[in-house]
Amino acid sequence: MTAVQLLATLVIILVAAELFTNALEHLGERLGISEGVTGSLFAAVGTALPETLVPILAITGSTGNGSVSDEIGVGAILGAPLMLSTLSTCLMAAVAFGKRGASGHIAPEPTGLKRDLDFFLFAFAVATAAMFIPHAAWSARAALSVVLVATYVWYIVATVRASKGLVAVGHGTEAPGTLLLTRLRLPANGITLAVQLGAALVLLVIGAEGFIDGVRDASTHFGISALLLSLLIVPIATELPEKVNSILWVRRGKDTLAFGNITGAMVFQGTLLPAIGILLTPWQPRIEVLTGVIATLAAALWLRLNANGQRGIALWALMVNGALYVGYLAIMLTR
Repeated sequence: MTAVQLLATLVIILVAAELFTNALEHLGERLGISEGVTGSLFAAVGTALPETLVPILAITGSTGNGSVSDEIGVGAILGAPLMLSTLSTCLMAAVAFGKRGASGHIAPEPTGLKRDLDFFLFAFAVATAAMFIPHAAWSARAALSVVLVATYVWYIVATVRASKGLVAVGHGTEAPGTLLLTRLRLPANGITLAVQLGAALVLLVIGAEGFIDGVRDASTHFGISALLLSLLIVPIATELPEKVNSILWVRRGKDTLAFGNITGAMVFQGTLLPAIGILLTPWQPRIEVLTGVIATLAAALWLRLNANGQRGIALWALMVNGALYVGYLAIMLTR
């Protein structure tokens, strides 16, 4: 029954994310904003909602075992950036191999890519440092949470400021296809767009709540740590929207949207969610957590170092990120 529940809620999450992302793309086109804003802010936040809701609902929920909920929350918070920076970028490169060859590159708009990675590396380093501050030192932890929230606000301002110039040089957003609800013979207007966004959000909440219950049940049934289960299973499931969207975009040659969808979600989840985890969970440097954090920082730093090339990031370099995830998985499964 647990497997059926996890599968059903996963389907709900994927359908909701598709509706949400499609609506956001049309919103970006209507507003005349850059692919950077649409990919790094709108699409990234939209498809990040499932993994965002999972830890929030787990931590703040009133049902279930408190310590298990905290472990699910921490695992989901830290597992998402790990999955994005390693497995998602590797899968995107693997798909591009077919058309671009072993010597090919993925070439997003460079200033936006570097900005995303710089903000993420700073924020995730702050979140990591917070693990070594005793929970009793609440004021110090609260200060770091404020820094993380302020970092994301600063990131939004910097991304939006760059939008006008990018649109002028040909990086404006173009929505592929039609608004999904118009296939039901609804008019393509702002009301239909708002209805699609609202319906998708409701489905995301329902799917996330069901997924939390399924992870709790699986943890109890198999005798596996809820933290480890959340670090491995929750991100793989909830990051699927980013993976699928980025793969589709890179196949269409829209590298800025493809990469922005991933790196923008990394910034979102490396700032706001750790800010919550620092305050509301033990947020301790357990071995499972530290191993994942090190792999995530290494993957993001590797991306940043390879983002300096004029041709973009080589496909082989992105495959290295996949190797980091395999190494992390091997360490966790042998413990």
